[in-house]
Amino acid sequence: MAGRPEGGAKRRNLRSLAAVFLVALMAVPLAAPASAARIDDQFQAWLAKDLWPEAKAKGISKATFDAAFDGVSPNLKLPDLVLPGEKPKTPKKQHQAEFGSPGNYFSEKTLGAVTAGGRTRAGANAKTLAAIEKRFGVPAGVVLAIWGRESGFGAAKMPYDAFEVLGTKAFLATRKDMFRKELLAGLEMVERGLVSRKAMRSSWAGALGQPQFLPTSFLQHAVDFDGDGRADIWNSTPDTLASIANYLVHYGWVKGRDWGFEVTLPDNVSCALEGPDQGKKIADWAAMGITRVGGKPFPPNEARAEGFLMMPAGRNGPAFIVTPNFYVLKEYNESDVYALFIGHGADRIASSDRRFAGSWGKVDGLYRSDIASMQRGLEKLGYDVGGADGLPGFKTRRSIGDWQAKNGWAATCFPDKGIVEAMR
Repeated sequence: MAGRPEGGAKRRNLRSLAAVFLVALMAVPLAAPASAARIDDQFQAWLAKDLWPEAKAKGISKATFDAAFDGVSPNLKLPDLVLPGEKPKTPKKQHQAEFGSPGNYFSEKTLGAVTAGGRTRAGANAKTLAAIEKRFGVPAGVVLAIWGRESGFGAAKMPYDAFEVLGTKAFLATRKDMFRKELLAGLEMVERGLVSRKAMRSSWAGALGQPQFLPTSFLQHAVDFDGDGRADIWNSTPDTLASIANYLVHYGWVKGRDWGFEVTLPDNVSCALEGPDQGKKIADWAAMGITRVGGKPFPPNEARAEGFLMMPAGRNGPAFIVTPNFYVLKEYNESDVYALFIGHGADRIASSDRRFAGSWGKVDGLYRSDIASMQRGLEKLGYDVGGADGLPGFKTRRSIGDWQAKNGWAATCFPDKGIVEAMR
């Protein structure tokens, strides 16, 4: 402080002045980049002068366009928006969110619901699922696990107007171009009569129907499998399940291969060998001493093919040898734990309630900002961590393992307080 008042009278005077100032401050509205009404005016002008000409050029009628945006205003409560007058910034929640164990993603409450629900629906839809597997080569368990995870087997309510979400994000989001493409695809869906305007309900991210497809995915991958002449991912179970399978096939699903296997990793095999760019024949992984949990050998067709080490918690959790199909599952959601949830859930739906053999260890109390700082430190040392985003993907995990081994530490391939402090 520059100075300190002396005596009770001066302190009382300062408190009185502060109170007067606070009352005056409360009476004046805080300055904002733009009012909601002004943003709405700008949005309506953008619709008319910017979006409509492009929509018209793509064959969208004025009637469809007007119906899509009738009564629609920007939803300023959606995440990842940049309001007029503001600069893009990292959300505080993303910056400060406490980092948790990957094991948190596999709560038995969620996994159990997907497993039980999947088994029930496997029996009820056995003929449909068999026909889908014959046509697309995707096992029933995988399709059911995605259906359960994405929309609770169709039970999840879609609380948003899709054109409100997509319009807001195309106008204000950090990824405007992506959402503009999705918005135009949504208009095409309605224009072509593939879905009614009323049915265009979505998640906060603009995902539609039981498979949670964005509009471009619907146009590319939605399938009419019940033979009624239209692909209906809102009300038709056969169309929903076949559309999920078709999506996976588009991204390279290999018929006849598993997604992966939980394994035991010997101490002398480095966890830094993880990643889809460090593949080996599964037989070669086995020759290094890596074995399937439970003692079964790898199936012969898998042993001859390529596999990849995947350790979402480094040495602090289960280890897996995964196939290219694991990375196809990541095309549905770019997350190792999401793909693992689907693969594990599919196994449990198809066969048994077996849990992971490896346990998920405890994680140090870190924030995403701590991990981002650690990533920047590793980058300065020449490591490719895949970006300093506060999320420890496989490139970050193996970089940690390499650094630990080179500096005489036990290689865990996972963030902890020690390496965060070492990188400061």
